[in-house]
Amino acid sequence: MLQVCLNGPRLQEHCPSLPVTPAELAEAARAAVAAGAQDVHLHPKRPDGTDTLAPDVVAGAVEAVRAAVPGIPVGVTTGAWSEPDARRRAALVRSWTVTPDHASVNWHEDGADLVAGALCDKGVAIEAGIFSGTDAPSRFRTSPFAGRVLRVLAEVMDADPRSAPAMAERLLRELGPGLPAPVLLHGQDGGAWPVLRMAMERGLATRIGLEDVLHTPDGAPAPDNAALVRAAAHGRSPVP
Repeated sequence: MLQVCLNGPRLQEHCPSLPVTPAELAEAARAAVAAGAQDVHLHPKRPDGTDTLAPDVVAGAVEAVRAAVPGIPVGVTTGAWSEPDARRRAALVRSWTVTPDHASVNWHEDGADLVAGALCDKGVAIEAGIFSGTDAPSRFRTSPFAGRVLRVLAEVMDADPRSAPAMAERLLRELGPGLPAPVLLHGQDGGAWPVLRMAMERGLATRIGLEDVLHTPDGAPAPDNAALVRAAAHGRSPVP
């Protein structure tokens, strides 16, 4: 499975083509799915480009993207940067009037179980975000929600293309065998393409998009999400 991550916590000042508004997210999703994406992950944003879990913003983004790519699962973030207080994050999730198909919960963040419980109460599937270099693997294994997730996002935070694959190996070992859900493995920035290649070689789900990387495998600036998805779907990878 190839997921497109449309925007992430980035700002348009750093990436002019970053989709922010519901209309921009819808068009980006449409083009990415046409290029080969099978699932959509997005960050609902305020007009200033910062992330939010506010119900009206989540509803606008999710409804617009669903209309553009009917039948494709649509997910959102619940990252702590959008609302630092975990109880407030959980309350915002419970206030959603339009629910996504799934939402990511970062297990190294305090209150992950509170947010996961709110998602379960709303009938939203959980993507368990497990960041490398954190205590997320052990927190996740002991969580009462470990057996109730849609997938495990193995998220490699090392942006160095030379060392990111080794970090990915270490993270997969820390997660251990017998996980209760499939693994989606991905990297970021300089590590994105080597880790994506590794995921594909191992038959794991993966993702690509402007949240993770701003350049194509040949190092050129990516014009949009569709270009990144097209490169990933065609099996292109950087020179080792």
